[in-house]
Amino acid sequence: MYEGIVQELIDEFGRLPGIGPKSAQRIAFHILQTESHDTTRLAELLTIVREKVRFCEICGNVTEHETCSICRDPRRSQATICVVEEAKDVVAIERTREFRGLYHVLGGAISPIDGVGPDDLRIRQLMQRLADGTVTEVIIATDPNLEGEATATYLSRLLHQPGLTVSRLASGLPVGGDLEYADEVTLGRAFEGRRLVEN
Repeated sequence: MYEGIVQELIDEFGRLPGIGPKSAQRIAFHILQTESHDTTRLAELLTIVREKVRFCEICGNVTEHETCSICRDPRRSQATICVVEEAKDVVAIERTREFRGLYHVLGGAISPIDGVGPDDLRIRQLMQRLADGTVTEVIIATDPNLEGEATATYLSRLLHQPGLTVSRLASGLPVGGDLEYADEVTLGRAFEGRRLVEN
């Protein structure tokens, strides 16, 4: 334990996701040893981000405008929506350069243990986007964990309607992985998603 404000700083960093006590301490001491203009810039950026960044009115992605650049892009396919849990998932999919449709960010996943139900997510907004019949395919790209699977199952039942194809991202063995280290669920998914080998 450190005195006063130093400990408060460590505690604040420790509240951030993925930052444990040791990392929080390292970050705090890095800031203490950094030039004052660098820390001033960091403080300014944190304030600016809180003031300027918002969520897209259409899809829920982060943006500095009312709508994000993906929703404003006329080259994107209006017929396909990829449903993700968080805005950071949009970035991950965009890096692949494989998807040219639109997104819908739920803002989390169904997790009864954490008190998160379907009404706490942006599911109603998704249904509103599907109402006019423009969208013909919804790709569910939730995380392959218990909460993500529960959300995917809920959505697939809810979205079962004529003229709408609902698909789920494939999951299975990672490239460079060893079979002996794969868990049962991952290995099971790899078998379910197997493909024919072309000669």
